[in-house]
Amino acid sequence: MKNRRDGKKIKMSGFDRFLYYLKPRRSEAEVYISKTIDVTNLVKYMEKKKKINENITYFHLFSMAAAKIVYNNPYLNRFIIGGNKYQRNEVTLSFVAKTDFSDEASEFLKVIRVLEDDNVDTLSKKISGDVKKIRSKNVGKTDDFVNKLGRLPKFIMAFIVWMVKILDSHDMLPRSLTKDSIYHSSIILSNLGSIHCDGIYHNLTNFGTNSILCTIGEIKEDIRVVSGKEEKRFVCDFGITLDERIADGVYFAKCVNMLEYILNNPELLEDNASDKVNINNHK
Repeated sequence: MKNRRDGKKIKMSGFDRFLYYLKPRRSEAEVYISKTIDVTNLVKYMEKKKKINENITYFHLFSMAAAKIVYNNPYLNRFIIGGNKYQRNEVTLSFVAKTDFSDEASEFLKVIRVLEDDNVDTLSKKISGDVKKIRSKNVGKTDDFVNKLGRLPKFIMAFIVWMVKILDSHDMLPRSLTKDSIYHSSIILSNLGSIHCDGIYHNLTNFGTNSILCTIGEIKEDIRVVSGKEEKRFVCDFGITLDERIADGVYFAKCVNMLEYILNNPELLEDNASDKVNINNHK
């Protein structure tokens, strides 16, 4: 198979290929990382940013941190489909948004493309603008297709879903259906803090190319020991689910450490997404 429209084919090692046949489904290759991070510096940073941009949110900050981590650790932007491994062409973040917070409110899928020169301010504008469109119920083609598909009789829907998976594995789905699909993004982000929930485990799906899903919990106060003294700090839980076939555990641990470093040094979010983050410079 040649390169896909959304990724460049990578040569798989013998171990990679063995692991694929041992665990051919993404849901069989999940690893889960639960991490509580001190975000006190991020809270202070947000207080300053709010004076400049009242529309900025913590989700925007976390989204920018995720984008920088992917740019700095390209293995995270890989996926496996059809027995082959690919390096994704773009860095994309996705989430599910509701038109409002009522139980009956509709949900819409949204994918944000993060360019190399994006920073927290430009990304904040992108996310805010797209959420505004969602609130106005401007439905995309992917949402429209899913809604229509869900109304079909069960046996027809089952056949179409099977065909969609086959076409996707051969890179034959129309781009109009994949460009706004969260299941074809670098990372799916779920902001559970907005509903006062902690970061949780969430499964990956066997459809599409997404290899990472991250849930973000509510920022809470906690008492921690700092330099031998008890201090009131702010912490946040993260639940990260990854496809273990795209990289090894050491690589994943390095990426989580980088997340913690960036959130402790939030000024880095103002740099370009592709700028190098050097944890060794931390003092």
